Amino acid sequence: MFTIISERDNNMNFIDKVSIKEIIKDLELEVVYMPDNKEYYVYSQDVNRPGLQYAGYFEHFAYDRIQIIGRAEYNYFSYLDAERRENVLDKLFSYEIPALIVTRGLEVNSDVIKYAKKYGRIILSTKRNTTRFINRLSNYLDDRMAPHTTLHGVLVDVYGIGVLIKGESSIGKSETALELVQRGHRLVADDAVEIRRLDESVLLGQSPELLRHFLEIRGIGIIDVRSLYGAGAVKNSKTIDLVVHLEAWNEDKYYDRLGLDKEFEEILEVSVEKLVVPVKPGRNTAMIIEVAAMNFRQKGMGYDAAQEFTKKLSQLIDTKKC
Repeated sequence: MFTIISERDNNMNFIDKVSIKEIIKDLELEVVYMPDNKEYYVYSQDVNRPGLQYAGYFEHFAYDRIQIIGRAEYNYFSYLDAERRENVLDKLFSYEIPALIVTRGLEVNSDVIKYAKKYGRIILSTKRNTTRFINRLSNYLDDRMAPHTTLHGVLVDVYGIGVLIKGESSIGKSETALELVQRGHRLVADDAVEIRRLDESVLLGQSPELLRHFLEIRGIGIIDVRSLYGAGAVKNSKTIDLVVHLEAWNEDKYYDRLGLDKEFEEILEVSVEKLVVPVKPGRNTAMIIEVAAMNFRQKGMGYDAAQEFTKKLSQLIDTKKC
């Protein structure tokens, strides 16, 4: 089996931070001043425009965020007298801000650089429009620092529904995924599924780069699904809509036969509908997952077969009573 090793917190979710050097490279920023031999990280997804701080108000200053200077802040600060500018800059850079970014290609004055050097803070520059740059930076930080975790399982795209297949080792998850691929569906990840929460209720799953497009089939070994079945048989990422838990058939356990009992699994504080599918010789697990995906999609469109059956049964009972 593949093995993924990574640092996690007590809730088994990855702890994230983004290096300022990565931000500079990925967003193509110009370095105005950066201290040598010191690594800086960002721990907050939010950004701040320090207009109030330039006015001298530092109560509730969100100093842990990247600070953005646009034309409004720049023009206001240029009207201040030299003594007040010195006081504000000394106060501003005394806080451990991750970086200060000046937009629109505005020139960074020497007094700003002076206090950045005094406290060892980073000053960056971009020629982009302030609003557009903030949007790009926010999206970048949201993507890099979104809550995420890695789960053992297989993720497949079945009729547009992202199905996360879980279960004990050797229950047949990878074999089921392979049959689904042969039936025209797409593999997203096998064995290790990296999951990010992009919004309050949206989970995006993908494969680690090393494992992408590969499947492990016991008795055969590692196969490259894209090479064997073509680019249409794989997908790099997919939202997780449904969890299917495979387990060995237990004669003493009750399994839902109508579909009225709904179960949910919580992943990164998002509740995802869960189905428990018993596995035994003779059952076509891939076909069952296909039907589960179609049924889930149909319920999303407003038709629930289980509720419709129950409704008709109740009507029939009422008719016979009459």
